[in-house]
Amino acid sequence: MKKTFRLEHDFLGERKIDDSVYYGIQTLRAIENFHITGTPVSQEPLFIQALGYVKKAAAMANMQLGVIPADVAQAIIYASDRLISGELTDQFPTDMIQGGAGTSVNMNANEVIANIGLEYMGHPKGAYEYLHPNNHVNCSQSTNDAYPTAFRIALYLKINGMLRSLDLLQRSFGKKGKEFANVLKMGRTQLQDAVPMSLGAEFNAFATTLREDIQRLREMQALLTEVNMGATAIGTAINAPEGYPQLVTQYLGEITGLPIVLATDLIEATSDTGAYVLISGMLKRTAVKISKICNDLRLLSSGPRVGLHEINLPQLQPGSSIMPGKVNPVIPEVVNQTAYYVIGADLTITMASEAGQLQLNVMEPVIAYSLFTMLTYMQRACDTLRKKCVDGITANAEASREMVMNSIGIVTALNPLLGYETCAAIAKEALNSGKSIHQIVVDEKAYITQQQWDEIYSFENMIHPHYVN
Repeated sequence: MKKTFRLEHDFLGERKIDDSVYYGIQTLRAIENFHITGTPVSQEPLFIQALGYVKKAAAMANMQLGVIPADVAQAIIYASDRLISGELTDQFPTDMIQGGAGTSVNMNANEVIANIGLEYMGHPKGAYEYLHPNNHVNCSQSTNDAYPTAFRIALYLKINGMLRSLDLLQRSFGKKGKEFANVLKMGRTQLQDAVPMSLGAEFNAFATTLREDIQRLREMQALLTEVNMGATAIGTAINAPEGYPQLVTQYLGEITGLPIVLATDLIEATSDTGAYVLISGMLKRTAVKISKICNDLRLLSSGPRVGLHEINLPQLQPGSSIMPGKVNPVIPEVVNQTAYYVIGADLTITMASEAGQLQLNVMEPVIAYSLFTMLTYMQRACDTLRKKCVDGITANAEASREMVMNSIGIVTALNPLLGYETCAAIAKEALNSGKSIHQIVVDEKAYITQQQWDEIYSFENMIHPHYVN
């Protein structure tokens, strides 16, 4: 079928637009100008949904205030609802990173909604005299309030997904904590033998540290509910009718179901990116924690014959093109690498936020791209770590117990009875002679009886030690 085109114009001139698409001339210019990430806005459907929410709320407020005709408003609401429902995401081809502080994304939404609305009204695409992208869809708005408000809504919704995955991961660690509650192992500090503990306590600690971050991330997420909708260009609400900022914010809360509030200082809110810095820092903290856990899993599973080998990770694929039988901890490794990306993206957000000048931060597109990818990658990493690794971990209980009883570190439990100096001498002798602590303390020097030994080095006392004198 032969392609048909329509002519559209902006103040730079006229361009032919493929009549099968809903976007218009400003979107076309953005397609031509920005070839950066190769990731179009269409890959972030929550962002498109959020743009639908913003444009719908604006149309509802503008209609109530008598700024646009009811039939035009209803057409915008219809088109926005289609975006909210997840339709037509392919009509958002602009690159996630772009110049113009998000103007191309905002205009992409305005053009798509205008042309959907025109068809709904019985007019052809491009008949903007009936429903105009700027005059009607963007009425009482600027990119500088519409884009960040949509970004905040999308980010809030995307964090929900991250929280779900993080919660499932911590639950998986907690389940392993219960499973391994009776597995004795040696705790280590500075990679040296320390004192005994249970493997279950180690895995419970992993769960606890992630639960802390779930709570902190929820606290950071709440910062996103303050928006600058109605601020228009710089926060003075130019071109917006009286009462519009409050009304559009009210409608946004109603249609999204989120506790959205209007910022008290719209000038400040239009240029401020502090919430993004905090959320990015929180995601970095979570990534660092998860990466540390993955480091521990790799160490605990090292070997299998000349490493710690306290746990077994699921065997997923051969580990070497030259060494037969080698199996690598590929899942912790890939999660480590994901964490490094998140840590780097946090620096990007820090610099982009610092680069804001005067009444606007034009770097918000790279902030959006970075936060969206951080959340996407970390959520996938959490799901992968849980499903492909943690759920399938098993313990080498007998080998772990044997390492504990052969360790010099268990002499620490005798400090209250024998004193530090004597215990240090016992440790030195054990280290130099290769004898066990039991052999020196009970069999040779008779510092304590076998009954005392059995009491001090019972499983319960080693994992929940009580003071002995």
